[in-house]
Amino acid sequence: MSHNQPDGYLAVPASGKGEPVLVLHAWWGLNETIKIFCNRLAESGCAAFAPDLYHGKVAVTIPEAEALGSALDGKYLQAKEEIAEATRFLAERFGPGEQGMAVIGFSLGAYYALDLAAGDADQIRSVVLFYGTGGGDFSSSRAAYLGHFAENDPYEPKANVDELEEALKKAGRPVTFYRYKGTGHWFFEPDRRQAYNEAAARLAWERTVAFLRRSPEA
Repeated sequence: MSHNQPDGYLAVPASGKGEPVLVLHAWWGLNETIKIFCNRLAESGCAAFAPDLYHGKVAVTIPEAEALGSALDGKYLQAKEEIAEATRFLAERFGPGEQGMAVIGFSLGAYYALDLAAGDADQIRSVVLFYGTGGGDFSSSRAAYLGHFAENDPYEPKANVDELEEALKKAGRPVTFYRYKGTGHWFFEPDRRQAYNEAAARLAWERTVAFLRRSPEA
């Protein structure tokens, strides 16, 4: 029996098939920016699903986002279970993919993406991070990692990014982190008009698609 679709947004190529990609939203919630991102992934041949960890709530201002993010932190075990459920849904609906499943995390979502790749090593083989980090034990991970980080980011200091990069390398994982000059947090998100950097966003998108399409590792 097919797994019911969890609360979230699904974008699928016209063929109805695609490489499975889990998209984990930032502290704003499942907003239009994330839905458009999923649609772009579908146009590039991926079956993208973004679980709604806030269940209908979306923040517009930073204080609203801080409140929703803090509430989620308080029930992070539930969030992790919902992400695991979304992963199962993607795998049952679209298969494991030619090279395993990919997960893409934005800011708050990056923390959960790192956690998922370490905890579900058999399934998650590609991880893309947008200006977000996290700690943990990556020794069991079997994924390759791509990171997009801002040059000037009070939310994600350079030391955090360097520490994560070093931890992944020590775990023997393939890792490529890019730092985009002249950018700040949210540089990829067009609805954040003061932060959005069109050139950097375009480059990050091209690098992400190329990374997802790379040939499977031997």
